[in-house]
Amino acid sequence: MSSYNDTYIGESEVFLDFQQRIADAAAVDRSVLVIGERGSGKEMAASRLHYLSKRWQKNLVTVNCAALAPSLIESELFGYEQGAFTGANKTRKGRFEEAQGGTLFLDEIGNIPMQVQEKILRVVEYGTYERVGSSVTHEADVRIIGATNADLKQMCREGKFKEDLLDRLSFEVVFIPPLRERGDDILLLASYFAQRMAMECGQDIPVFTEEVQQLLRSYSWPGNVRELKNTIERAVYRSKGDIISSIVLDPFRNPYTYDGNDAPKVLEVEKTDMSESDQAGKKEFSFDSLPLDSLDQTKDALEASFVQRALKQAQGNQREAAKLMKITYDQFRGLYRKHKVNPS
Repeated sequence: MSSYNDTYIGESEVFLDFQQRIADAAAVDRSVLVIGERGSGKEMAASRLHYLSKRWQKNLVTVNCAALAPSLIESELFGYEQGAFTGANKTRKGRFEEAQGGTLFLDEIGNIPMQVQEKILRVVEYGTYERVGSSVTHEADVRIIGATNADLKQMCREGKFKEDLLDRLSFEVVFIPPLRERGDDILLLASYFAQRMAMECGQDIPVFTEEVQQLLRSYSWPGNVRELKNTIERAVYRSKGDIISSIVLDPFRNPYTYDGNDAPKVLEVEKTDMSESDQAGKKEFSFDSLPLDSLDQTKDALEASFVQRALKQAQGNQREAAKLMKITYDQFRGLYRKHKVNPS
């Protein structure tokens, strides 16, 4: 798989522990459940489980259960005979048959209907199944790997997943560590994605500023490795040089919408050690006195202040203001639209 290394680059302790659990589980020919958030690499984990197992020379067949209509999952998994239903013009093999001797990866296994779960349970218990519209029994020598980000135990309590099947599939349960728990693996992956994108775009290999590195480390990455990949590739192709000084975490943020209630407010703190004459009518900005929960507000206020000062000094010329701030014109325009400031 061409994107195999996208997820399996890392040196953090939590990631190496996960890798070892995958290797240990691969050696035992039993069903495995892979639990992980979206974008964390569940398909990559299944691939590794297969290719490290004794079944590696046979097929790894993947079924994305979330992408199939519930009414189609049964025929997709078990195949069907000609005439079994309207449109069944010829006999078709199912995924279990295609995976014979190898591994069947059921991605988003929580989406499988209860009646189909019953048939999968029979395959796990007895190693047999029938195609839809047939009474002929077929033998199945298939290792099942399931993956989900759902709480399957809660689904059992709600009657949406068969407890017997969950017991059978959970010989081993492997949790993929989310990207936010992997420490400096974030920067390692970011560098990898940046280098690949730079080569694709014919650009020099970029370097992240310390501010960008800190942002990458501190962001929660709800979309995990997939979100990081998109974010870094977007930053590289938008960059005009080999230094990446800003990234866009939310590409859906509309730069043309503005709510006056969101206008940045300059934080001012009374200076208590000034003389009475100096204190009269004067307030001074003090970082030490700012509340710790005001980081975003403070950053907005600082950006707005710099843009306003630069515009004033440049007499309203935005290109000149950008030069004064030593940022690109596009970066300045972004700040200008964000804060809607005017020279005064």
